[in-house]
Amino acid sequence: MVIQPKIRGFICTNAHPEGCAKQVAEQIRYIQGKPKLNGPKRVLVIGASTGFGLASRIAAAFGFGADTIGVFFERPAEKDRTASAGWYNTAAFEQAARAEGLVAESINGNAFSDEIKQETIALIKEKLGQVDLVVYSLASPRRTHPKTGETYTSVIKPIGQAYENKTVNFMTGAVSTVSVPPATEDEIRQTVAVMGGEDWEFWIRDLLEAGVLAEGAKTVAYSYIGPKITYPIYREGTIGRSKNDLEATALKLDRALDDAVGGGAVVSVNKALVTQSSSAIPIVPLYISLLFKVMKDKGLHEGTIEQMYRLYADRLYAAEPAVDEAGRIRIDDWEMREDVQREVDSLWEQISVDNLNELADLEGYRNDFLRLFGFGIPGVDYEADVEPNVPLTRG
Repeated sequence: MVIQPKIRGFICTNAHPEGCAKQVAEQIRYIQGKPKLNGPKRVLVIGASTGFGLASRIAAAFGFGADTIGVFFERPAEKDRTASAGWYNTAAFEQAARAEGLVAESINGNAFSDEIKQETIALIKEKLGQVDLVVYSLASPRRTHPKTGETYTSVIKPIGQAYENKTVNFMTGAVSTVSVPPATEDEIRQTVAVMGGEDWEFWIRDLLEAGVLAEGAKTVAYSYIGPKITYPIYREGTIGRSKNDLEATALKLDRALDDAVGGGAVVSVNKALVTQSSSAIPIVPLYISLLFKVMKDKGLHEGTIEQMYRLYADRLYAAEPAVDEAGRIRIDDWEMREDVQREVDSLWEQISVDNLNELADLEGYRNDFLRLFGFGIPGVDYEADVEPNVPLTRG
């Protein structure tokens, strides 16, 4: 099959196996080029196949030399349809990790369900015995509650009043004004149910009860705050309400883990990056395009793998981990530097369709988006016939 990108709105509906494998290999090489870390040797990553979750797994395996189990929900290839990018990413990761003699096992299924939690616990007992780090990096638009059976759907909306501001179509470069109506109380409730901390808490409670968390085990989940430009649609909107719930859950889990195994829980606030999730949020692609321009000019730009190495090396497993006043790890610190945000604010006021390519790094945004799906990777022949059926196997 010759595989070219198929873009629909803010998503790509196919993926390239060789391109995905190459970008996984690039992340592995980056970690291998860094000093080895002292830290966990048995790691569970929930939401392990793309973005920060994938980078977390790569950094743990090739930075710590950790055995890993990954949980995700991805699609295999079938008939004339490619597998999802996360499927190909995982296949490439597992092959590379096993070549280094590491345990690399995966479970593909609904991580919100009790069944997948119990399957994961059984696999931990079989392959690792216990884990000493649990990374929670799930991103999903829907969640079915495992106890009640209610299905929730998240929305990306402001709270209280409508929000209007500039946005960009990152594929066409069209700059326009978008207006987003306020969320209803039920939409807020459902978004918190999908993206808040309840499922993370369910995971940690089940792992504790099963006795598969090692002495001193830590868990980390990911969040974002961002600049005031995006507050109405993000931190002060439905997503922000969910992140508040996630951060409150971290405090509860921190106490529970300290009491049970002498461990802890923390939220890491990460940098704005191109992900499938961020591409769906109005205003955010334009902000990220401006941010990339400023941070690249200053030599401060990071991708997911650079962020995860810095999280592990300088924060989570540092001798004295630095946290903010709310107890959160901040690896968005370079993004939120005063000089960076001042320049982004200035560009935001000037931006229009006429100067977009001059003031913003829209090409960088677009390239990063395509790379999520294995496209635009140097050295890959996208005119060649490739085999889309790539297996995931147990080691």
